[in-house]
Parts: sequence; structure tokens; C-alpha cells
Amino acid sequence: MPSISDVLRILSDEKGFVIFKSISNGDENRSELIRTKFKLSRKQYYTRMANLTRAGLIGKDKATYSVTTFGRVVQHSLSLTETAIDNYWKLKAVDSVLNSKEDHNLPEEERQKIVESLIDSKEIKDLLMAPKNDGYSRSEANEKSISGRKEV
Repeated sequence: MPSISDVLRILSDEKGFVIFKSISNGDENRSELIRTKFKLSRKQYYTRMANLTRAGLIGKDKATYSVTTFGRVVQHSLSLTETAIDNYWKLKAVDSVLNSKEDHNLPEEERQKIVESLIDSKEIKDLLMAPKNDGYSRSEANEKSISGRKEV
């Protein structure tokens, strides 16, 4: 089972990330097409594909790679992260308003109006409107089990 740090390490490699995105978007999934498109040597290509496969993000059926179910979940997280980055300044504005001394005890209704007016993404709105301990944050027990994993 891959750890969070394994997945992040693999996806933090620019070429690994672009290959994963390409496969998950269905753009390219044949070995030779991927190697050519990203101008990778055989070794670079096979190293990245092995890392993505070992992490459980992609699988291979004959000469075709596809995203695994785990990879689809990770892709969804990446998509949400990209949306957050696209809305970075709007999120900063929300922080600025909600964290100001005058508005620190802002009624929930007013808080919702601010988020609704500034943020377009339904998924980000839902995340921002959710109670702080609704499953988005990990419990202490989960943190301990994660930190206790062996590094690969």
C-alpha cells in the first residue's frame, strides 16, 4: 500500500505528473505515444511508469495504460487542488474577511453569503461551508497510523 508521501513524491516529479494527467484524461495511453510526446528516454519513461504503477495510480493491460480506481480518486483530488489554485486570490479574500478582527464572530449566515458571492466552485463552497470537524480533517488515531508507516 502506497503512503501519502509516495504518491506526492511521484506526482511532484513534473514528467510523472504530466504523464499521470495525460493517462487519466485519456489523452495518451500507449507506451510509444507517451515517450514521444514527453521526449523521454526509455529509462526515464519506464522509471516513471513503474513508479506510477507501484503507487497504484495506473495499471497496464497489454500495451495500454489506464488509471486505476485509486488513481481516479487521486485525480479528483488533483482536480480540486487545481480549482483551488485557480481561485487562490478569491480564497485569500475570504480568509481576509473572515479572519479580520471586526468580523471574527461573524454570524454563520453572513459567512455563507461571503463564500457564496466570492467562490464559483460548488465543491469548494461545500468544503468551506462544512463544519470544521466533518471528516475533512483527520483524527489523532488516523494521524498516528499514517506517521507510523514505513517510508519507501
